[in-house]
Amino acid sequence: MKATITHNTQTFQVDLSEPIDISMPLSGTDANPIAWYLEKPQIEPVRAGDWIGKVSEGKSSTNFNNIAFNPHGHGTHTECLGHITRNFYSVNQALKQFFFTAELITLKPYEQGDDLVITKIQIMAALEGKTPDAIVIRTLPNENEKLSRKYSHTNPAYLDQAAAAYIREVGIRHLLIDLPSVDKEHDEGKLRAHKAFWNVTDVNNLNADARHDATITELIFVPDSVKDGSYLLNLQIASFENDATPSKPILYATNQ
Repeated sequence: MKATITHNTQTFQVDLSEPIDISMPLSGTDANPIAWYLEKPQIEPVRAGDWIGKVSEGKSSTNFNNIAFNPHGHGTHTECLGHITRNFYSVNQALKQFFFTAELITLKPYEQGDDLVITKIQIMAALEGKTPDAIVIRTLPNENEKLSRKYSHTNPAYLDQAAAAYIREVGIRHLLIDLPSVDKEHDEGKLRAHKAFWNVTDVNNLNADARHDATITELIFVPDSVKDGSYLLNLQIASFENDATPSKPILYATNQ
């Protein structure tokens, strides 16, 4: 189904029957991706005495599962500045619009000592002067193994502080990336890229110009078949009153 969508002053022709899902599914299996030293998610039927909430067990007319997971460590998630602040801020309150212009770029992180880092120069070159609402970063190599990777203690690639600051400075409000964090796994709690993107200078006493409506989405997966370029992004979230929520970002090719 083709539709005409007007966003701000731009009008797009999109085919709603051809969504490009860049989220990762969450499962209770060993195939689920994991970060931050967690075990796999748990998806299990409710048990009450000899009753089991599972139709195949023969004692229930419905499947009735409990799910235990962590949004930051178990799959695609979207977070607001409440992720790093002393006071509570909810991503469900921060994100009130859900369609955005987006630019998909593919970058190979630079080697810096033992680290792999995405730099400001790379971001600038890839954007070519464009200032979309959202930036979607696919990193190389882009193996399907990302869909089940165990990231803990692997020192994954991350975003340089200057790169995060540049993304903020050009007005991009939504950052999506296929890594478990925009910051280094072990950085002594400095969280330089998070702070630079959200413009947070003091997590204990939030500055007036901190970006409450800006979001970071981590652990996406963009297949190689999806070409770099401009898209319309539908950033779908679950209505969790929490600093982060599982999310389902969808890209649509556009004909402007």
